[in-house]
Amino acid sequence: MKKSPDLLLTALAPAIWGSSYITATTFLPDADPIMVSLLRALPAGLLLLLLTRQLPSGIWWLRVAILGFLNFSLFFICLFIAAYLLPGGIAAIVGAVQPLLVIVLAAAFLGAPVRLLQYFAALLGIVGVAMLMLSPSAELDPWGLLAGLLGAGSMACGIVLTRKWQPPVSALTFTAWQLTAGGVLLIPVVLISGAPLPPATADSLVGLVWLSLVGGVITYTLWFRGIGKLGAHIAAPLSFLSPTSAVLLGWAINGEALNALQLLGMAIVLFSVMLGSGQVSALRSWLKSRQILQAQPEGRP
Repeated sequence: MKKSPDLLLTALAPAIWGSSYITATTFLPDADPIMVSLLRALPAGLLLLLLTRQLPSGIWWLRVAILGFLNFSLFFICLFIAAYLLPGGIAAIVGAVQPLLVIVLAAAFLGAPVRLLQYFAALLGIVGVAMLMLSPSAELDPWGLLAGLLGAGSMACGIVLTRKWQPPVSALTFTAWQLTAGGVLLIPVVLISGAPLPPATADSLVGLVWLSLVGGVITYTLWFRGIGKLGAHIAAPLSFLSPTSAVLLGWAINGEALNALQLLGMAIVLFSVMLGSGQVSALRSWLKSRQILQAQPEGRP
């Protein structure tokens, strides 16, 4: 269970991302989502660049542009299109395909070991998210589904390439590069769409600070660090924690009811995360070793 601290730190990122919906609806209810995406990425990236004072060089300019596009620009746009055209539950389920895609891509391009248990864990996680989020009255929109799948594919490719391309800089610097690149690439989208700035209120400021500094700087630094240390195929299942966190926050803050099916789905999601990250087998081995140690007679090493 040596990787547990790294897993816990990495898991904080998707757990905090689960607060994005309640933050946006509470503090930025009338803000344009594309403008919010820009304000979430670019100021955070520029702030980190001022702190780290290090720019890419050589081939890293192109690589960072690709990563910024996949992890932020394209992903954010697809995420919000799916959110507009699909009910929240359907959008979450479509997005939950991402860990499965990461496992496939990591095996193909990173040479990650192919383990059937990880595929099973990814499928189990999708089932858990469906039980957690799906409403019987949900309607499907083909363009929303396409946007959701494209967003999941974009993030999956970004995760795999983030693991493949590890620059000789700190995770903080790597995060600064990607956030800035993603934000810059969103500027033309904002200009073309004519997205307005959010209203200048205290609530808007609180929402943007949370999404940018906490949901941007801190979470993505932890996320990219985790991908580098754990591997893409280990970090990816942790993204199932995002819809779980969103549901728990809705229950804790807004008093939204949780039924038995959702509680079961939550348990399945948590089990799939442990299974996919190897913590179930690690826990079993640890318990077995403890039993062996406890079974040894006194006075023996």
